[in-house]
Amino acid sequence: MCRHWCQELTPIVVSVRDMSDNATSSITPFRIEIPQQDLDDLRDRLRRTRWAPELPGTGWERGVPTGYLRELACYWADGFDWRAREKELNELPQFTTTAGGTRLHFLHVRSAEPGAVPLLLLHGWPGSFAGFLELVGPLTDPAAHGGDPADAFHLVIPSLPGYGFSGPPPSAGWTDGSTAAALAELMPRLGYERYGVHGGDVGALIAPLMGRIAPERVIGVHVNALLTFPEDDPAVMGSLNERERGRLAAMKRWQEDQSAYMRLQGTRPQTIAAALHDSPSGQLAWIVEKFKEWTDPAVALPHEAADRDDILTDVSVYWFTGTAGPAAHTYFERFNDPGMWAPKPRGSVPTAVAVFPTDFSVRPLAERSHHVVRWTEFERGGHFPALEAPDLLAGDLREFFGER
Repeated sequence: MCRHWCQELTPIVVSVRDMSDNATSSITPFRIEIPQQDLDDLRDRLRRTRWAPELPGTGWERGVPTGYLRELACYWADGFDWRAREKELNELPQFTTTAGGTRLHFLHVRSAEPGAVPLLLLHGWPGSFAGFLELVGPLTDPAAHGGDPADAFHLVIPSLPGYGFSGPPPSAGWTDGSTAAALAELMPRLGYERYGVHGGDVGALIAPLMGRIAPERVIGVHVNALLTFPEDDPAVMGSLNERERGRLAAMKRWQEDQSAYMRLQGTRPQTIAAALHDSPSGQLAWIVEKFKEWTDPAVALPHEAADRDDILTDVSVYWFTGTAGPAAHTYFERFNDPGMWAPKPRGSVPTAVAVFPTDFSVRPLAERSHHVVRWTEFERGGHFPALEAPDLLAGDLREFFGER
């Protein structure tokens, strides 16, 4: 017999109902207001964590050390001020709308400069829209940050479907192409007939798709953490220089040693969802491991590469919205989307690739699929440049879109 507590379990779901065209295309102001009971529940769960024992003499090579995780979780429970972060986020204009049959949450920050370029910023996993906060001021108001007013942008920063305050994909089969189409629907709705797109990680998959879906609207695609895969063509592979071959070797080591998260999310997303949805310490470990492995290799610990409160803001967004599972399911769709892996014509939209020290991007391979017109390699930063090196990322965006 199912006990009372079991009978009351319900999933966190944002329902999508049939609406008229006018209602569907409406744009509604949005504020983040996490109930106090959710904050109290988080603290209670963190304080009652059953900590995993460790083998003596082991460290990060086996995953997140319990000592590090425990210290960070204790700070999350008793030191981190979510309300301060919530207030900071709510100072920026936020909205929701329905596109492609799902709810989209997004920041829309317009510059005071009349000639500002509309720019869509796309996060990846385990990122969120909040990871771009350091870019908002420098990009929308460059004059106030020592820059040229001519380099200003109007910013649109969505939570990707399945992430954060956007709705989950409305059904199985929602692919990266579905997300790209929904975002391509959003931008003209905001009054932007021509715009640029930047994306990192998952965003670096979606941004080029937007260029393929709407090449007449997308003025340029800018990406970091672009994946480039070895080719069957011996001539292409034989032309790679030593540094490029080294990046492919590093990607192979990554696939062998660091891609377990991707295999699990891509094959059994509901299983990992059960663990992450119930345990904030587990959710923290799942994400902070990536801030260790993917950030600037010159630093030793995650909070030395990205601010501790920034990391916990990101993790908190996943926890409070219950989106560990929906985000994992997007990997399953990616793994099982034939169109994702089918050969495609080379993209026509001008593309810039920013390469940070942890990236595996190889230019000759990127040029086979993308119209690469700018390639910039940086000596500091990592997989999360908007958090680790926002000055470098902002500068590269300005220079690239300033030429469009």
